[in-house]
Amino acid sequence: MKIFVAFDGVCESFDFLPGQTVKDAKQVIKDFFHIQLLDDKQGRRYLELTYAGGVLRDEWVLTDAGITICSTIKCVVKEEEKPALYVYNAVTQDKLPIKGNIHLLEGTVSQLKSLVSQKCGFPVSVFCLRTLENKEMYDCNTLSDYRLDLGATLRMDVWDGWKELLWACVQGHKENVQRYLSKNETILRYQQRVALYISGYYGNLQLAEWLQKKGARADEAIGAHPYREWCCNTDHPDIGKCAIHAAAEAGQILLIKAFIARNVLCLQCQNPYGLIPLKICIRNGYKDCVLYLIMKMWSVVSFPKISLSMYIYIRVKKWLFRVQKKLSKVKRWAPAFKTRVGDPFVVDGFTEPNMTSTSLHGLYQGKWKKVARSCNYSRIHSGQNLFNVVLKLHSVNQREKTPKASRFPPIMKTADSSAKKRHLIERQPMDNTEIHENTWKAQIPLPPISSISNNRPRNLTMPQAAHLLNASLESFSKHNGRTPRQNAIHYLSLASEFKEKPWLQQLDMARMLAKKTVYKI
Repeated sequence: MKIFVAFDGVCESFDFLPGQTVKDAKQVIKDFFHIQLLDDKQGRRYLELTYAGGVLRDEWVLTDAGITICSTIKCVVKEEEKPALYVYNAVTQDKLPIKGNIHLLEGTVSQLKSLVSQKCGFPVSVFCLRTLENKEMYDCNTLSDYRLDLGATLRMDVWDGWKELLWACVQGHKENVQRYLSKNETILRYQQRVALYISGYYGNLQLAEWLQKKGARADEAIGAHPYREWCCNTDHPDIGKCAIHAAAEAGQILLIKAFIARNVLCLQCQNPYGLIPLKICIRNGYKDCVLYLIMKMWSVVSFPKISLSMYIYIRVKKWLFRVQKKLSKVKRWAPAFKTRVGDPFVVDGFTEPNMTSTSLHGLYQGKWKKVARSCNYSRIHSGQNLFNVVLKLHSVNQREKTPKASRFPPIMKTADSSAKKRHLIERQPMDNTEIHENTWKAQIPLPPISSISNNRPRNLTMPQAAHLLNASLESFSKHNGRTPRQNAIHYLSLASEFKEKPWLQQLDMARMLAKKTVYKI
């Protein structure tokens, strides 16, 4: 199969076999044009083949991608700088690449946490970093103290019992966020500020509106966790960031408008580095956000007898806010230390770590185990068994309260019984009403019973058929890593990259690639 390859202004013809993959084609092109490739820890230099506007993957067969005789493929040499570090997010289960060079490893853990926070959208007071050896990394240390190499992988852990809450904030599910909020008033206020920060980064407008109605402010700093209030002076400086700063860093113009519409003080809210939202948007190059913020800052606020510029209006609002804070008899604002004597506290390196990304279910299970050990049960060895015993006792009590219902044997329907019933319906004398109701049943022709023997199991019940179907789907998901629906969506998205092809050809290509994965399994 003759195919033309365009590279660096030259178009050459190559003869490829129909079963050859894109990787084999790259090797032939590399040897023909004498291209020097590179792959080390700092970066790589590789070939990229494009056809009909889409990038061809190495494992694809040329014919599966719709490449026919005398087609033209474009070949480009690309250079890619590899990330200096990878950070595994325990909440979203994604790997965050951190760009940089060898000088990044000479920086502090505090600087790395700032980069990770900008990548994932979580406040720095919510997570900690650990090495693969489960060593916690403290802000004051440098990365070289932990002997990290280029391309190393770190783990980002969050507070125990917060995994479900943070995932609900990322997805923007208001009901789930409300479900996983704490009952403690101090921790509840902190969780609301964290949820508003994350919703501002990811653009969850409905969740942000609900949190602001609950009392969360977009110009209020996230602060430290209440467990760390006694040592917050040595904490990360980024705890002074607000939700409006997260929305400005992500370029979420809808959230910026919503925050400013509810609280105009967000226009002049400064982050720990002295930057207002307008300067943050200018640095990141968000043109729409910059135009909107400039328009709001240079607008005029009109009253019945006076008109004020936005700058003067914000100054007056800040002054009124400070006066209300001092003169308010009901203290709605917490003091400098929100915790009291007797509350738990966390000190780096001295107390038991509470940031291990333990789920809420695992946290409750651990509490059950502690209860079982403290009660010294002889026959109950774990909190899970104790939990099962409690559930069993509850179910027994419920069965004793409810009357026993009589059970009937299942009705077995076969082809012979259905034929006999149809014969009786046709021959048995009935009333006019019964004939009118049952004549349509006798007129429907039934399919003939096939006598051809095959390998399928016959006379399967519905539970057996459902079990076989679930087993096949589980085996597919186990080997492929995706469900059949996710697999179809994945290959449809890949085929849609070939924009120069008609939609039906893209659909055929996606079907062929999906079928290949099933054949491999």
